[in-house]
Parts: sequence; structure tokens; C-alpha cells
Amino acid sequence: MKRLVFSRPWFHTIDLGHGVITPGIDQSWAKLQLLGFPRSFVGKAVLDVGAYDGFFSFEAERRGAARVVAADDFCWSRPADPMTDGRGFDIAHWALQSHVEKRRITVEDISPDTVGMFDYVFFLGVLYHTPDPLGYLRRVYSVCSKTLILETHVDGLEYDRPMMVFYPGATLGDDPSNFWGPNRLCVTEMLREVGFRGVELVSHQGSRMVFHAHR
Repeated sequence: MKRLVFSRPWFHTIDLGHGVITPGIDQSWAKLQLLGFPRSFVGKAVLDVGAYDGFFSFEAERRGAARVVAADDFCWSRPADPMTDGRGFDIAHWALQSHVEKRRITVEDISPDTVGMFDYVFFLGVLYHTPDPLGYLRRVYSVCSKTLILETHVDGLEYDRPMMVFYPGATLGDDPSNFWGPNRLCVTEMLREVGFRGVELVSHQGSRMVFHAHR
């Protein structure tokens, strides 16, 4: 297993047991407190949108979730890039003997009919990658029966009204998949616009914020 794990690049840092930890560029464990990650998901259904290598999906399962669906398409659909070929999730799933359900599906196709309903939905590091932020939030709202945990890049924090900064081309982080930097008020009001009744800012670190939104 160790040779298989270290034969490829990883995004998430996942403890696979037996002394093997994936060499991810993301310090995933350090984010749990910032996310306000619940200590227990016992009996709950969880959807992880943009699951990538699956750290948060597997962690929800470890904390007792009755059902976990890991959904992604973008990070599992580029075989020319070994970090985004989808095999990282597969390797971790096998090593952990996980029962997390893998669904290759775009956010645009997420609905109660395609994936079901969930007590918790994770939407971590996805919002600023879409040209249609409200459309994506409507999709995740439609399958969330309780709580959305959203983490995103933010910008324009000096403005006292809802606004977003648009990043043309690859102007943010040399990454053409980065489109928007909403400020705190914008994220809050968009979540309310799509139907969430309660929205709270859980943490703010640099240009990243975490929100919990409740039905």
C-alpha cells in the first residue's frame, strides 16, 4: 500500500492507518476546527460536494454517519493530471475499507432525484470556482435538509454591502477555474436568497471564511 500511495501526488492528507499518511499539499486535519466540524454524525446522511481525495467524506464516516456520498466531477475527470484523475479517492477508499458512496456528478446535476436528501452537505472550496454561484447554492440547498457547511475564498471585505470580485482569466492564483471572491455579506445574503433561514460565520482566516447555514 505504501508504494501505491507514494507513487502519486495528493491534495488531501489522509491517515490510512498502518503508519501510512498520504503526502497531501492540504493540511486537512488542521481545517476541522476551522470548519466547526461536528464531533458526531451518528445516524446522519452526509453529502460532500467537491470531495477530491475524500478526506472530509471519510472523516464523516469515521464519526458515525449512516450514509456518506462523495460527489465530484472536476477533480476526477482530468486523467492527464495525476492529482485530479480520481484515483486518489479510490486508493484511500480501498485502504480504509470505506463504505462511502462515490458519485461522479457535476454540481449542475445534483438534485433530490439524483442523489437524495442529506442532513449535512459539505461545500468546501467550491463556491469561488463556479461562474454561477447562486445556481450552485440553489442546487446544494435542494438536497440539504438540515445544515450546509460552506468554506470559500473571500474578497472585498472592506465593503459594507454584498459584493463579489470577478477574476478574469487566471488572475487569482494563476488558476483559470477561479472566478469569484465574494465578501462576507454577499455569501450570507446569497445563502438567504436560496432559502437558508439561519446563517452564521464560523471562522475567518486570511482570505478564507467558513459559514454554517441552516434550513
